Amino acid sequence: MKKHNIFITLASGMALMLSSCNLDETPYGFYSEDNFYKTEADAEAAVNYAYGCMTFLEYSRSIIFLGDMPSEVLTTKSDASIDNQNLSNWKVADFKTNGTLENYFKYSFIGINRANAVIKKVPGCDFSQEVKDQYLGEAYFLRAYNYFCLVRNFGLVPLHTSVVESLGQTSTPLAQDLDTLYDLILGDARRAADLMPAYDSPRLGRADRVAAQALAAKAYLYIASAKEHGVKLYRDMRRDTKVMYDSAAYYADKVIFNQHVYGFEDNLLDIYDVEKANGPEHIFIMAMDRTGSTEGQYSKISKMFIPYIDGATIYLKQGDSDEFIPSHDGWGEYRTTEVFYNSFDENDKRKSHLIADKVYDANGEVSASYPDKLPYPFSRKYIDPQFSGDKTSTRPFLIRYSDIALVYAEANGPTPQSYQLVNYIRNRAGLSGLQPNLSESDFREAVYKERSFELSFEGDRMYDIRRWNRIDEIPAARGMSEDDVTFYPIPQAEINLNGSLR
Repeated sequence: MKKHNIFITLASGMALMLSSCNLDETPYGFYSEDNFYKTEADAEAAVNYAYGCMTFLEYSRSIIFLGDMPSEVLTTKSDASIDNQNLSNWKVADFKTNGTLENYFKYSFIGINRANAVIKKVPGCDFSQEVKDQYLGEAYFLRAYNYFCLVRNFGLVPLHTSVVESLGQTSTPLAQDLDTLYDLILGDARRAADLMPAYDSPRLGRADRVAAQALAAKAYLYIASAKEHGVKLYRDMRRDTKVMYDSAAYYADKVIFNQHVYGFEDNLLDIYDVEKANGPEHIFIMAMDRTGSTEGQYSKISKMFIPYIDGATIYLKQGDSDEFIPSHDGWGEYRTTEVFYNSFDENDKRKSHLIADKVYDANGEVSASYPDKLPYPFSRKYIDPQFSGDKTSTRPFLIRYSDIALVYAEANGPTPQSYQLVNYIRNRAGLSGLQPNLSESDFREAVYKERSFELSFEGDRMYDIRRWNRIDEIPAARGMSEDDVTFYPIPQAEINLNGSLR
């Protein structure tokens, strides 16, 4: 999609949202919101518009490019875009002008601005308070979620708590410190949890009370571990590390033990079955469907993981069964590294069932295209057997129940409940439980390692590495300065637009 700077995109996007209500175009794309938010349907459309930023292909693909590509999990192909090669190879000198980073930054702030519009206007609408609370809760959740994504990648960023409606409002300085940013993130997550209901079943592509509690748990854990491990800026935060661990455990407890909608999926393959996107594991997942008319409504994320195999339909073995399911081939952009693939226990079903090292034909015979070895083993978490050409219903997994179970275990330490949760995840993967009676530090180390396998290819690995202050363990980043590797720089395009950042 065509690139714009954040201000122009924010302004033109808001004008588009209101075009059906007001055909008079105001200068520079600014709009009058006086004739919008008149009905419940208007407000719901605005909330959906705020969610929509996540489905832009530049954003959705960046989830993996930023969350896994710079780690030991993935690499990319030699003819990938220079921006993505630079992320994979830690070419920090080029990060300020990196298009992938620029898109992620831009669309996160577009999402924040759209959420701010809902927060501003919905309280004055003329429909039930119950519905207002739901939409406001979702807007607070989205603002918190986008800021959490930004702060983990860029550190200090501008703080926008109101709608950008004029050129002058784009020159917002960086937040004073991380405490200020997390005041907003945690406050919004808690407020969202108070406002939103807990539904009787998951809602595809939408947040609820449990999603807000899960987000709070993840944010509290991030502060606690980053401060404990001396991460730049986090080590200077005013918050107490133990209180942050306790708060993470408190909110994770609400998710794990105090609701009945979400839970563990017994079968690993069922977690990633596109027809079971409303399954118990999926606390927050994108809404993409192969029936959509444009990319973003449908997904091509599976193409990014799968190698090119003569443009053919391929077949994949379903676990230990004799069933084979079809898939298209791919572009080979997200490539599993041999180091990571070989780090799995040989008995781990997350390796044998969720990473493909062979492809088959319709008869269940090893494909003649690759009779010996694929170019690389690929994640099959993103497979749609009902694909329509390039269109699939594969979706990024934003918050999973198993993720929050591991958040609880890491935050709470080696209690019986923590062991029970981690051991369930390991047993489901065909492994034995953790060694009993571990110290707190050794137990947290074991959970950190478990997360690398359980959440692989889901855009989470780099954030664990960052909060544990272990970027130096990535070979391409080894020996670099703390300033170079802790956070990505604010994109130069945004600095050029915002005089307060120069």
